Amino acid sequence: MKSANTYALAAPKTNIQVPANDAIPTDLLIGNSWREGSNKQRIPVHNPADGTIITTIANATLEDGLAAVDAAEKAAPGWAATPARERAELLRKCYEAMIKNADWLAHLISLEMGKALSDSKGEVLYAAEFFRWYSEETARIRGEIQDSPGGNNKILVQYQPVGISLLITPWNFPAAMATRKIAPALGAGCTVILKPAIETPLTALAIAQLMLDAGIPPGVINVITPFDPATVCSAIMHDPRVRKLSFTGSTAVGRKLLATAAETVLNCSMELGGNAPFIVFNDADIDDAVNGAMIAKMRNGGQACTATNRFYIQKGVAPEFTKKLIDRMAALKLGDGTDPETNLGPVITQKQADKIAGLVDGAVAQGAKIALGGAKTNGKGYFYPATVLTDVPATADILKDEIFGPVAAIVQFDDEEEAIRLSNNTEYGLAAYLYTKDMKRGLRLSQRLDYGMVGLNRGLVSDTAAPFGGVKQSGLGREGSHHGLIEFTECRYIAVTW
Repeated sequence: MKSANTYALAAPKTNIQVPANDAIPTDLLIGNSWREGSNKQRIPVHNPADGTIITTIANATLEDGLAAVDAAEKAAPGWAATPARERAELLRKCYEAMIKNADWLAHLISLEMGKALSDSKGEVLYAAEFFRWYSEETARIRGEIQDSPGGNNKILVQYQPVGISLLITPWNFPAAMATRKIAPALGAGCTVILKPAIETPLTALAIAQLMLDAGIPPGVINVITPFDPATVCSAIMHDPRVRKLSFTGSTAVGRKLLATAAETVLNCSMELGGNAPFIVFNDADIDDAVNGAMIAKMRNGGQACTATNRFYIQKGVAPEFTKKLIDRMAALKLGDGTDPETNLGPVITQKQADKIAGLVDGAVAQGAKIALGGAKTNGKGYFYPATVLTDVPATADILKDEIFGPVAAIVQFDDEEEAIRLSNNTEYGLAAYLYTKDMKRGLRLSQRLDYGMVGLNRGLVSDTAAPFGGVKQSGLGREGSHHGLIEFTECRYIAVTW
């Protein structure tokens, strides 16, 4: 089951071992075959480091999307009936395949997305871990049985596969966002249609081929790459055979998808935008806080929904924290993500670089000061340097919008109440970070932060074993942990007497 159109990955700047069978499919995966789109059109995939075209991928039409539903429907009964242990073993093989090819996949991510190789390698390991985690959870989908309170019947509860699932993933974590959805869906017994972002499709296509090589049956995973995702995904969502939508992306797009889903009352999981605050109190370990800030802000160059958007630093430690953060960010080497010496790659598109520049310019116009960076680089590629803004007014627009770039906006605060008020003053509620040596205060304030996830003295909240998700307009449902598996099931109650 090989693709007619492929891309051969070269790795001239690294010493990685490229697999002998390194051909990356660039067609659509529908059922038991890789195929071109029905219109035979191709979509270019660009390298954000220099703007060049890496290769082209198939353009999925509406007809191709519905063909993927046909394939998923054909495979669904057999996959749902496959014993949990057998599904689990196949997911484990997918994990092993990703680990074996970790360096190769990391290079691919850096090539098409731009992130530094060290970040890409971390993403691959994190992404693979979802296959391992859900290989363990698949055999542990437990039902329930109890006596009814009246004693006249038994209450039997089972968790069944929700059904054919449409998975829509973003460009910023092309491996992890795919496996975080695919693994629990397959573990629950669902067949899936994956629509990766066309900015970074090659990683998802490579993972799909690895999964087929690991033994995942035809039709259990299908991959489509439409240039017009709204039309194709709408058609898939309106197909009565499709029972689930799992989406990661912007809140604006999430709202539109929810409106479409409402027309057929489609089961939805939404992981949407964020506007994370990073709070540092006077009693915090400043070196520890700066280390955490570099992870929370600069992981993937700030292009993460969990990335810190607003730094709230108590006045007593603001000068020390700011100086140390500037020193650390100034030491970052900006460049091509595939270069092992790079630790800050390009942003995804020129449009994104222009957006970041506009937010910085707007903040300066509103009174902020540039302490580091603050100007786009000239030449090839979509680069924006590490930037630190100080004296940012608490009402500045840059504190309201998701920056999605390497810009740290610092605001000083006086006391706990001000910190909580400023932090919660947003429509988003995905992740927040809090640093203090007083654990009593830390835990108390963590409960007051209106966010789905809080990093207490920690700059990284993502973990396969933890429920990932937000509140307010940051999403619905949870991914990861046992909760992520339950998202792909329906609860069935049977009233029985014996």
